[in-house]
Amino acid sequence: MAEALTEVVLEVSDFVALVNQTFEYAIPSIIIRGELANFKISKNKWVYFDLKDETATVRLFGTVYQLPGPLEDGMVLLVRGAPRLHPRFGFSINVLSIRPEGAGTIRRAAELLQAKLEAEGLFDPARKRRLPCPPATIGLVASRQSAAYADFMKILNARWGGVTITCIDVQVQGEVAPEQVSGAIEQFNRSAVLPDALVVIRGGGSAEDLYAFNTERVTRAVAASRVPTLVAIGHEVDVSLAELAADQRASTPSNAAELLVPDRREVLRQLDETSGYLRQLVLGHILAERRILVQYDVNSGRALENTLVRSKEQIASAGRLLTALDPRTILKHGYAIVRAAEVGIVRHASDVTSGTIVNVELSDGSFTAAVR
Repeated sequence: MAEALTEVVLEVSDFVALVNQTFEYAIPSIIIRGELANFKISKNKWVYFDLKDETATVRLFGTVYQLPGPLEDGMVLLVRGAPRLHPRFGFSINVLSIRPEGAGTIRRAAELLQAKLEAEGLFDPARKRRLPCPPATIGLVASRQSAAYADFMKILNARWGGVTITCIDVQVQGEVAPEQVSGAIEQFNRSAVLPDALVVIRGGGSAEDLYAFNTERVTRAVAASRVPTLVAIGHEVDVSLAELAADQRASTPSNAAELLVPDRREVLRQLDETSGYLRQLVLGHILAERRILVQYDVNSGRALENTLVRSKEQIASAGRLLTALDPRTILKHGYAIVRAAEVGIVRHASDVTSGTIVNVELSDGSFTAAVR
């Protein structure tokens, strides 16, 4: 008779440990798709919710730091998590990452997050800064393998030269995209020497492809950048939250290059035009000043001539006056100048006495006489 198999008896805690060890080995993580239900946040830190489909429900547990943004019941989510058996609360999935799925869910998640960030003032136009044009250095966050990167570099180099571009290669879609994009932005902002402008680009795609740029983490990283930001995501009709938070938005990656740097051919044309205008302006000033100088020279000559004529007339008049006032001229009319040694010119009869010797000067000579 075969010996009966001995069953293993486990303590509860040992059973929990064994189950979790089995999960860690067999299913370290798993992605579950389902409709969000019973969403709840406890103490502003812990997150509890269920994922459900038509026939089943799974309980999940995480932290608010793992949320991509505001969520509400009814959204369809893709959740990566680790199955665990809690010693007290039973089976649940410990959340590792959360991503909305489907155009409707992604649009609704973006609307909720936009309303939240608008209330905080992250999209306020007053926060926007001007980008230097052209920048000497650019920090670029993009996928080097993308057409967006190739278009941006081609147009930038064709329009302008001499710009130093440092690119951090990131994944721009998928589960790791939000962490890599926000990490690249933060890395540029930690640089010892900051770039003049920070550019984030990604080509077109579906709502799921562009989702990373509608997450709270990336949007806040753009808004918090110390470096002026330019964000271009998708096609012209696509507008992401990261673009709304940026200092400037471009409709496409190609448009981003056009906004950053001028067209050197247009700049050279404008310089030639300005140079011609300045030459004409300077020549006009020179001709105007020359005309002024010529007229001044003519006027000065006339003024000098008039001054000389007036001076000659004044000299002639003064000469005539001097001649008229010359005592010798007066003497010709029969007058005489009488001088006495004691008093000089004799002006009164009382100035002399009898016997005084005087000198009498006439117009043609003089003689001495004695007073009687």
